[in-house]
Order: sequence, then structure tokens, then C-alpha cells
Amino acid sequence: MDLQLTGRVALVTGASKGIGLAVVRTLLDEGARVAAVSRKSGADLDALAGPDLLHVPADLTDPGAPAEAVRRTVETFGRLDVLVNNAGGPPPGAALPRFGFGTPTDDDWRAMFEFNLFALVRTVRAAIPHLLDAGAASIVNVSSGNARRPGPMNFDYNAAKAAVTNLTKGLSEEYGPQGIRVNTVSPGPVRTPWWTDEGGAADILAAATGSDRDAILGGGAAEMMNLATGRLVDPQEVADAVALLVSPRSASTTGADLAVDGGYLKEI
Repeated sequence: MDLQLTGRVALVTGASKGIGLAVVRTLLDEGARVAAVSRKSGADLDALAGPDLLHVPADLTDPGAPAEAVRRTVETFGRLDVLVNNAGGPPPGAALPRFGFGTPTDDDWRAMFEFNLFALVRTVRAAIPHLLDAGAASIVNVSSGNARRPGPMNFDYNAAKAAVTNLTKGLSEEYGPQGIRVNTVSPGPVRTPWWTDEGGAADILAAATGSDRDAILGGGAAEMMNLATGRLVDPQEVADAVALLVSPRSASTTGADLAVDGGYLKEI
């Protein structure tokens, strides 16, 4: 299916690995021109180098960085049609999961909201004028199933993602009549470096449950979270959902929250 993205310009945050890297690769394959925003590049992102890819090194928790990333995108490609706010998860120096409400400090809460919510707000704010000029534009914010399924861990992360989902609904109401569709994709646990890196979620859960990282990644985490598929989500599966939502073929989809979570959310 032709997603009708040829020649469109997309800005993707958190683009050097995991879901963001898969989104960049998918949009390039669909003919889009992509500005990939991340603190630093990596071998996998470098391998995609070409005239249709711009890497913008930026720390989005710097209040001026989102506007600069948007500026460089428009300066290089002349327009902006698509914004994918993927950057999020544990802030630099933090590791999740964290257990219990009393574990995160005020500084932890501030860092979590700065990275997962405020950076996104600033990026949207900077992008809106250019998306309005483009017409038939699209924003996809990567939220989380945890936004709608709270539990006794990751209180700060879950609350930040709930705010992202709420914000997206409001944006869709304001800007839908002006030609900008705004949706969320809410992944479940995705097999990304967040999980697989040394000291990441797999190691933390293994230590907490007396298991080992291979068992957690091989099905233990999926069993703990009661995933219907019995496995962690693949980043490409999330990227495919993002690509469909930003496509003009989804012209009547706005204010939606698309779960790509292996059956994590059970609610109707």
C-alpha cells in the first residue's frame, strides 16, 4: 500500500535507536525526507545517511533545543509536514522500573516530566506554525499503555505519559479544523535498549524476581504483564503504526490512541 508520503518532510525525536530509529527507517523507505533528532547519532542511524536524512544533535530537555531542531529541519528541507514525538522513557541517568510511590524524588519527578512532557510541548509549539503552512499535516505523540493502566511502579513515568495522551486529545480538537491531525501511539513493553542494555529493565526485573535477564526477555516480562502475544513488542511494529497514522490515508483519524502493546491493555 502506498502511504503517499513521498516528498513529505518529517521530524522524528529520539531517533537514534529503538522505536525512533525504526520510524526514521520506515519513513525514508516510504519516500519521506526525515530530520532525525537525538543527542548523538549511532551506527544504525549513520547507515541510513543520504540526501533525505538530516541528523540534528540535540538535548531536548534544553528549553531552546526543540525550536532549534524545527528551525534546522525547515531550513534544510523547506517545510514540515509530519512531527513524531518519540523521545521519552527514562531521563538520562535514570533506570526504570522504579518500585513504589516513595522511590522517585522531587528531582526524579521534574526530570521525568521535563523529558517526557515539557520537551514534547516545546517541540509541538515550535512545529505548529510550519505544520499549519503545510496543510494536511500530522503529529504523532508516542505515549504508553501505562498512561491508561496505572500500577505501583513508575508513578512519575506513568503520570507524564497520561499527560501526553490528554494533551494529544486537546491538540486534536484545536488543530483538526486547521488541517493538523494529532494522534497517539501507545506501545506496551518494546524490545528496545531501555530493556536490553546492561542495567536496563530486564536486569532490574531479573534482580527483583530472582530470575535472569535472558528469562525476562525470553518471555518472563510478557508473562508478568499478561501480554496476549507472549513476547515483547518489536520496534518495527510500532513504527508501522506511526507511519500509517502520519499518512494521508489516515485523513479521518485524529484524536485517536492506537495501542501496539501485545494485548497489554484489557479495558474496553
